[in-house]
Amino acid sequence: MHTLHHRDGHHGWDRSLLPRSEIAPGDVVEMVLADCFGGQLGPDAVPADVTALDLALANPLTGPVFVHGVEPGDVLAVEILDLEPGGTGWTAVIPGFGLLADVFPHPHVVVSQIADGVVRFGDVARLPARPFLGTIGVAPAADGPHSVIPPRNVGGNLDCRDIGVGATLLLPVEVPGALLSVGDPHAAQGDGEVCGTAVETTARVRLRVGVRRGPRLAAPQIESPAGTSSAAGRRLMTTGVGPDLYAGGREATLAMVERLGADHGLAPSDAYALCSVAAHLRILEVVDAPNWVVGLDLDLGVLG
Repeated sequence: MHTLHHRDGHHGWDRSLLPRSEIAPGDVVEMVLADCFGGQLGPDAVPADVTALDLALANPLTGPVFVHGVEPGDVLAVEILDLEPGGTGWTAVIPGFGLLADVFPHPHVVVSQIADGVVRFGDVARLPARPFLGTIGVAPAADGPHSVIPPRNVGGNLDCRDIGVGATLLLPVEVPGALLSVGDPHAAQGDGEVCGTAVETTARVRLRVGVRRGPRLAAPQIESPAGTSSAAGRRLMTTGVGPDLYAGGREATLAMVERLGADHGLAPSDAYALCSVAAHLRILEVVDAPNWVVGLDLDLGVLG
């Protein structure tokens, strides 16, 4: 077991960062994660506190972790073994940020209490807690630093609510050792994260980090076990990441066709047709400009 604290971290992606930990494939890493505001909001947060946020400190990352033997072209497989969210969460409307930023120009914040699998979303609603990692990725090959806000083909701020316990995130590796970093835990979120924030919280997470060699990935993929969202069987989600939702949908669909052929022997035309009748194209994140994330979600149980 290797343990890292959010004090052992950084802001932004940069291949030149020195690793905070070095591990071998198959090792387990435990991380203590800060919330996406880096502790700037408290349990009694009010709109004035949102106005005072230093957004340069947003999405602090824990890491990076160097994985021995991992090289560019490999796929880093990160299995989420356990994820314990904090007891308080924040959902903020930040002026100038979010899908409807022009409609909602004023700061707002909802403070949630998280306990016993339930999120008490202020006085507004009660939600089932579904904790996941909003930001998890590896260093890009291009010299940095790079902002942590937009998602990338090597992961990062994907804001995909399926990256929770039991899921395995597959990340394309572009630099030796991968340089894995993690942050931005969420207690709950809808697809799209339309106001720009989820139920942002702190967390303690345990990850098993492995490596796969074979065909390169163009973008992250998520493998989920039976029971994650359906009773039928394992699920696979392919993604498209970029500034065009239509192009992202095409990329996610092409990646699924390729996986169905490689893993299950389906002819491309059959795989494409199956995507049309059984897979679900989802907008996972539409607020972290300039890149959005589209996912194609398929329950593999339909294959028998």
